[in-house]
Parts: sequence; structure tokens; C-alpha cells
Amino acid sequence: MANVGRRGFVQGAIGGASALAVASATMAHAAPRRLPNIVFILVDDMGWGDIAAYNPNSKIPTPNLDRMAKQGMRFNDMHASSAVCTPSRYSILTGQYPWRNSDKSGALTGYAPSLIKQGRLTVAGMLKKAGYYTAGVGKWHLGLGDQPKTDFSKPFHPAPTDHGFDYYFGLAASLDMPPYAYFENDHLVTPATDKIEAAGKEGGAANGGRGNLGYHRGGGAMAPGFKFEQVLPDFTDKAIEIVNRQAKKAEPFFLYFALTSPHNPWLPLPEYKGKSRAGDYGDYVYQTDAMVGKVLAAIEDAGIAGDTLIYFTSDNGAPWDDVRIEQYGHRANADWRGRKSDVWEGGHRIPCIVKWPGHVAPGSVSNEMLSLTDFMATVAAVTGQKLPSDAAEDSFNALPLLEGRNKKPIRETIIHESGKGLRSIREGSWKLEMGLGSGGFSLPDSADPVPGGPTVQLYDLKSDPGELNNLWHARPDIVERLTKKLKQAEAAGRTRPI
Repeated sequence: MANVGRRGFVQGAIGGASALAVASATMAHAAPRRLPNIVFILVDDMGWGDIAAYNPNSKIPTPNLDRMAKQGMRFNDMHASSAVCTPSRYSILTGQYPWRNSDKSGALTGYAPSLIKQGRLTVAGMLKKAGYYTAGVGKWHLGLGDQPKTDFSKPFHPAPTDHGFDYYFGLAASLDMPPYAYFENDHLVTPATDKIEAAGKEGGAANGGRGNLGYHRGGGAMAPGFKFEQVLPDFTDKAIEIVNRQAKKAEPFFLYFALTSPHNPWLPLPEYKGKSRAGDYGDYVYQTDAMVGKVLAAIEDAGIAGDTLIYFTSDNGAPWDDVRIEQYGHRANADWRGRKSDVWEGGHRIPCIVKWPGHVAPGSVSNEMLSLTDFMATVAAVTGQKLPSDAAEDSFNALPLLEGRNKKPIRETIIHESGKGLRSIREGSWKLEMGLGSGGFSLPDSADPVPGGPTVQLYDLKSDPGELNNLWHARPDIVERLTKKLKQAEAAGRTRPI
């Protein structure tokens, strides 16, 4: 098997010679160096506590993700930039905090225009410049076209293929949002000529929020024959098709695989029903684990696992509420406070596992504070590229951490945002939240300050991981310092040093 060298290059052995002999060969006789394939697997609304490798008390079997954790590095302090999907996905693909691009902090509709500005360098565009074939499969949810749409009867631009992808097959938004139709590159695969009414009940923050079985929004278009429960296996099959095809080619590939699960509607196929002890949600997580396992197996079977860097993560926390915790005894966000959309840890602290044979130590665990925004700078380092000053402004290179050679923390601070735009800043174990309440689904979502009472929330996550003891009054020095750092980061337009 090839020996994986530093900076993502793979050095092929010559006639059984050792890696050292290959490295010392002259340039004229050295084996060609190959950049690693890069696969980014993004699930939708899976919590830190859903995966058994993170939470031994999880009521959901996750054998494939548990195996991946044993083969790679598990991150305990990884965060989405936002506690909801659209802004979180924006920062993954651009390396920029989403609030720098738009004042909109929530999720887009399926008919929204493109959120990524034309000319903005994305991970896909950067890797394409490095000689990668770039493909995306699954939920996009970053807008299509240059203006709001009422239908998709004509090709739309900008499309993902205008943002660095050679190929994209997916849905415009979440599986509970119209239009219910697959698109390929810049057009719908099948015209969305049918209409569909709403089903189920979405609910609100007071009674569980989003995540009800079978819920989907109505009033939009649907392609004839579209089946909600078939979307997950269709996306998985397409991802496997791309892996198998590109494994036979000389050029490396980047695959962005964005599953629509376990976001509602919770519709596990019959073979996955009853496999968890957390209801339909748990069964859907179990199916999600199985779909990830199929893609991981395809990479193994294609003989490219040793040459492939794989990320697995979630776009934000789970929407699991206290009612369901009581009902099933399952904590989808473990013991972190809050849930999806909240500024509290349960909203944005997410599972993340990275596997890269020869670089990432098997069974390793990192407790270092990182952001999914860091993906772009990290793969830039993996592929030996220098980021321009007007790209990935908030992305930090975590490659030294992956390879176990970092001498100091990758990040000094990290900035989070809730679904309703409540911002927070973290430095070490200190976390300052610039308002009261969750800023999201959990109640109270906001509160007006009372005379002499707190105006912000300050927590020491080391001694108080549950964010229960507001230290705003006891430590005004830290409130002042972190407030200043947040304002400086907002005004500077970047946090990554040039």
C-alpha cells in the first residue's frame, strides 16, 4: 500500500523500496506525488450525544461512526459557526463567518437566491484550482439563482457549479421544504409540476420545535413520483457512484456529501424501524449511520482509503427537547445545555470525526476548541495552497493538530451565532453570550434586563459546562475583555491573520 506523506502527498513505493528510500530518490526517478482525495460528510441536525462513541448512554446504535472514531480522531470541542443549517453550511464552504456575508441569521427557503456571492472563493473552487474533480451530493440550502424564485422551470444561475463544483446532485433545501425535486448542476432532473399540501405538525419552541415525524411544508412544487423516504438512499447511491468512478482516475477528487437526515421528516425505511430506543428519530439516526457506512465501505472497496482524508460532522445540534428526553431517556445533545438554534452549547457543539491513514492517529481524541469554519484553511494546507487575503477570513489551519505536531492552540477565540442572531464569543473556557435567553428554540429565547440584573451571560465551561451560573457580575473584567475582542473581530472583517 502507498505510504501517506506529509501535507497530503502520497508517495508510492518503488519495487518494494522503503518510504525513506523513495523520499531520498532524485527528482528524476522519484514516484509522482498525489494529493489525497477529500470527502466531507455532513449530516443534518445530529447531536453530540447521538453517537455512541461520544455518549456511551446513547439509545441509538451507530456502529459505523463508532468504527470511524476508532480509526481516526474524535473532536470533543468542535463547533458549527451557527446553530442552524444555512449559515453553518455557508461557513463550511467559504471559511467565513456567515454574519459577515449577510444579516440573515436563520435558514433560507428552498426558493431563495444564492447566498454565496459571485467571485467568493469556496473550498470546491480552491480544490478545483489544485487539480481536483469537485462533486457535491445532497442538501444545498444556500440558495439557487440570482433572485427569489417561484419555480425552477428554467436553468438557474448561480448554481453550485458556479461556486466551484464540477458536478452537483441534490435538493434545494431541507427535506421538509419545497421544491420537492432533485436538481442536477443548474436544472431540475424532473420538472416539479405537482403540488403538495403540508403534512404533520411542525410545532413551536414551547412544544418541541422542529423535528416531528412526517412533517413537511406545503404550498410548493413537487416532481411527479418524488418519495421523501427514498431521498437518503438515492443520495447515498449517487455518492457511491462518484467514489467508484473517480477512484479509477488519476486526478484526486473532493466529495461534499450532505445528507438530509436526521432532520425531519423522520422517515426511516422499514429495515431500520425499531432499531433504536429513541423512537423514529433514533431509527433515522441509525439509518443515517448506515448510509455513512455504505460510503465508507465504497471508499475501502475501491482501494483508496489510504489516500483519502474523510471528515464526518453535523451542521448544528439536534432539535431534541426536554419532553423527548423524558419520553425516551435519550439525550441527543448529551448534557450540553439547549438544542438546535440555541446560542447555548447544545445548539452548535457538534460531533466531528476525521480519518486519514498515515496522518491522523487511530483512536485519538482532541479536546481543542475548533470550528467547522476551519475546514477550508486546513485543506488549503493539506494541498499546499496559500489562501488569498479576501478568502476564508475566519478559517484556521488545523493540519498540525490532525498530524499531532501542533505546539500551541490553533485558535484563540471562536464566535458562535444562534438561529435568531444572538452572538457569543469563546476564549479558552470562558464564553460570553451577548444577551439573555437561548436566542433560539429553547425558552426563554430572550429576556429584557431588569434594573441591576445581567445584560449578558458569562460562563466558565470548565467548572460549569451546563451554563447554569452566570458570572457576569463576578467577572466584569472578562465581560469587558471578551466584548472588546468580539467588537474588534466584527470590525476587522477577519480573524485569520493574513
